[in-house]
Amino acid sequence: MCIAAFVWQAHPLYPLLLLQNRDEYHDRPTKPVAWWDDCEILGGRDEVAGGTWLACSREGRVSFLTNVLELHTLPEAKSRGDLPVRFLESTKSPKEFAEKLATEAHQYNGFNLIVADISSKTMVYISNRPKGEPIIIQEVSPGIHVLSNAKLDSPWHKAQRLGLNFTELLDKCGEGEIPIKEVVEKVMRDTVKADETMLPRICSLEWEKHLSPIFVSVDTPLGRYGTRSTAVLTVSASGEVRFHENYLERNIWKEKAVSYHLHKLK
Repeated sequence: MCIAAFVWQAHPLYPLLLLQNRDEYHDRPTKPVAWWDDCEILGGRDEVAGGTWLACSREGRVSFLTNVLELHTLPEAKSRGDLPVRFLESTKSPKEFAEKLATEAHQYNGFNLIVADISSKTMVYISNRPKGEPIIIQEVSPGIHVLSNAKLDSPWHKAQRLGLNFTELLDKCGEGEIPIKEVVEKVMRDTVKADETMLPRICSLEWEKHLSPIFVSVDTPLGRYGTRSTAVLTVSASGEVRFHENYLERNIWKEKAVSYHLHKLK
């Protein structure tokens, strides 16, 4: 289902600092972070549908995605993983892209999408849920935010816990660099589950309980499901981008990091 915490335009070193866990079936074919062939996109890639959950570009565009937890989904819906790719390949501003997407958002199952342009210091949140309500298009304010499987900054157990742990880490580091390994181990590997009284009660309580920690791991009839990737993306004030990913490959945790400089910063 994925969860992300990020600080936007509110850190002395990083215009954007993003942490994200990707939850998926462990046997779903996936490529780890890398530059995609024949384009300027950096990110992991779902080899089934061809999209991504988090990616960025040399032009300073960033996009990431979480699914909305809902009881029923449409099997014929378009792949949500295409949405970050479409933004990164577009030349539209985040707001223009959001307004265009709003006209076709009903063709997708529930999603939360963040699109950002570092050079213009613009970030927009888009969601097509709740059903039957207008599409949400909201400019994201500077500060710390958490995106789980409801609206941006919804007070779900895992979102509140991640926000608190992330804030504590930022306070501890002050104006210094963020220790990547500590972020992964102490913040994103948290397996504390919610009390039943704190569950959203959208699906079965048993399933929601399994999904309630920041780091998810559960056996299902379809195979093992849970957190199979943790990404830390930093964009420095000088334009240096670092994309660090810990990921599962054949049940073994591996890590990979890619760094580059943005083409231009205004």
